Amino acid sequence: MATGRNGPLAALDVGSTKVCCFVAVEEAGRLRVTGIGHQVSRGLRAGGITNMEMAEEAIRSAVDAAERMAGETIREVYLGVSAGKPASQTVDMEMSLGGQEIGEKDLQRTLKEARASYQPEGRTVIHALPVGYSVDGNRGIRDPRGMYGENLGISMHMVSLQNSHMRNIANCVERCHLGVAHMVAAPYASGLSCLVEDEMDLGVTVIDMGGGSTSLAVFYDGEMVFNEVVPVGGGHVSNDIARGLSTTLANAERMKTLYGNALASPADEKEIIDVPLIGESDHEIANHVPRSMLVGIIKPRVEEILELVNDRLLASGFNKVAGRRAVLCGGAAQLAGVQELAARILDKQVRMGKPIRVKGLADATDGPAFTTAAGLLTFAVRERFDDNVKMSVVEKQPKSRLLKVGNWFKENF
Repeated sequence: MATGRNGPLAALDVGSTKVCCFVAVEEAGRLRVTGIGHQVSRGLRAGGITNMEMAEEAIRSAVDAAERMAGETIREVYLGVSAGKPASQTVDMEMSLGGQEIGEKDLQRTLKEARASYQPEGRTVIHALPVGYSVDGNRGIRDPRGMYGENLGISMHMVSLQNSHMRNIANCVERCHLGVAHMVAAPYASGLSCLVEDEMDLGVTVIDMGGGSTSLAVFYDGEMVFNEVVPVGGGHVSNDIARGLSTTLANAERMKTLYGNALASPADEKEIIDVPLIGESDHEIANHVPRSMLVGIIKPRVEEILELVNDRLLASGFNKVAGRRAVLCGGAAQLAGVQELAARILDKQVRMGKPIRVKGLADATDGPAFTTAAGLLTFAVRERFDDNVKMSVVEKQPKSRLLKVGNWFKENF
């Protein structure tokens, strides 16, 4: 599959519970998904690889299904990552201009210097996002091109990953005969997928509740300004159920989906559910427990996850910037009662997020569990548009063509 400037795009979300691949094309200014493949994760834990061969097999199966549906051969993917201990850091840089007009070359030089100034040991920067400019100390400038000043300042949000994790996940993908076009932080991709423009501008927290971890990102003034990962997710809830009720992980997952709730109700004590005991065959020994016992196992773990998210948000100093708006996504966020519990613990207005910038998704893949995969495609479009802008500068096109990405998204999505 070609991934050129106008070719189809491929996204690969490698998570702890599932591996998902989307193939899409641009039609009339929108993305249309033409191929979908998803597979249960194997050889992965908390987003990291524990068995290379099993992980490779899961990726191959998901990609093969997407290729068959799209009728394309994938050669390159945008890869979503949630492991590797991502670190979030804001870097400030100031360059002297000598009172001249700020042009594209000055902007690119400042961006390059800011990126070069941040080189964490043993880590690689995957995102260098400009979150604000200043001219002669005047902050709050979104686009300084065309202005005059003595000094141009820039604040950049850097997201980095451990080199070892990047090498392992890239090696696994390359063993499937695929190239990695770009690695993208999972909460960043989820935000691009499910947030509306006003939320990005005014401030919002995206909470991506996966199977092995929960990642969060704060968006403000149109860009991601903070990123963090909590190493607890929906899989830990299932483990708690399996241990607490002496059943298998498969049965625990099933009970969580069918009967689970993060909030208790008076009816829970009266409702009885059947719990197959681990090691017993054909239900030889009947084991019935009230639903309240299941809820009593689920609620503390979900509370722990949300309290950890709240603590990280408060410690970061971005809680006020994020405002009183939060969006939940990820498979674990679909558990009943999570939205209400999150609103109570975070003291925010909380809604469920789902992909809003792509079309062609079936009902089964149009929910919170697939926001990262859909967001990877949105990221790919943004990157492609940025490349087109750079080319227009080189070709000395009129300045009116240098549209901001945010404005372009308003017009097209």
